[in-house]
Amino acid sequence: MWRPETCRRQAQRIIPLCRNRAPWGVCQVMKVAITGATGFVGSRLVERLHSEGQEVLVFTRHPQKAKRIFPFSAYPNLDIVAYQPKQSGAWQQAIDGCDGVVNLAGTGIAEQRWSQSRKQEIIDSRKITTEKLVEAIAKANSKPSVLVSGSAIGYYGTHHTATFDETSSSGDDFLAEVCRVWESAAQPVKDVGVRLVILRIGIVLGMGGTISKMITPFKLFAGGPIGSGKQWFSWVHLDDLVGLILYSLRQAEMQGVFNATAPNPVQMGEFCQDLGATLNRPSWLPVPDFAIEILLGDGAVVVLSGQKVLPKQTQAFGFEYQYPTVKSALKNIFTSRTFGDENISN
Repeated sequence: MWRPETCRRQAQRIIPLCRNRAPWGVCQVMKVAITGATGFVGSRLVERLHSEGQEVLVFTRHPQKAKRIFPFSAYPNLDIVAYQPKQSGAWQQAIDGCDGVVNLAGTGIAEQRWSQSRKQEIIDSRKITTEKLVEAIAKANSKPSVLVSGSAIGYYGTHHTATFDETSSSGDDFLAEVCRVWESAAQPVKDVGVRLVILRIGIVLGMGGTISKMITPFKLFAGGPIGSGKQWFSWVHLDDLVGLILYSLRQAEMQGVFNATAPNPVQMGEFCQDLGATLNRPSWLPVPDFAIEILLGDGAVVVLSGQKVLPKQTQAFGFEYQYPTVKSALKNIFTSRTFGDENISN
């Protein structure tokens, strides 16, 4: 649903918990609230929305950091909302009048070892944050029309031979449990008449994120297949993921679960071969499991085990990928960028 909003803010501001929004103006924009907006995916989504002239609310625990990432000079249509994601509060009032909400918040999987307390934080940062966001939507007088809520392909567990799509059942490991809890927390939003889209996101390829850690051996001319090389690698280009989020916001008929993965998953050995070729580096020395575990901690299971996931529903709803193959994705990511002392543009 489109509503008239102010085209440009007079000054970027960190919204106090009880502050009202500015009056509506005369031009048509879509107002989107985003959690996880300062992260790898969220920041690109903000850039894309801003480039289209949309209005963005960034929900963050660290408003000064967000202000540095999104300075007013570059983002005049962006407001920063300071919030505590696990607590109800007046910050929830900012949801009132938004057209859509995108929920990308969650503690990093691959940043620390998975102690019991860390596992609980991984779950709570997704479950409770989503619950409080749904609570805010339910309280809003003018509700958003859609909630696009993140999940992950970890929902399916890991398998060397099986193929998964949106109709497949959940796995039985820790990441599958995280995803089930995460998705369940979003379901009540449907009870207040808000459309729900859940995106099960694959490994996101872009300049940053997981790939920035995976390329380290290639910098030393010592890259090669990771682990056995036979595990499946279900990935998505960052720009395609952002495109799918925007598509989900705008397509009124989309609801339910959609896999946010490219249509052509590959085995890890093939991915590393293509990565080496793109970087003009050999892919010859297998990278043992322990080396990846040092880089990614317990989150190494994401690349050492893996699963073959297809975006059956995503394609059925007409979404078109800019980068459907690993080769096209890697070429876009690394072309015209300097890698080490060489320029790797083709």
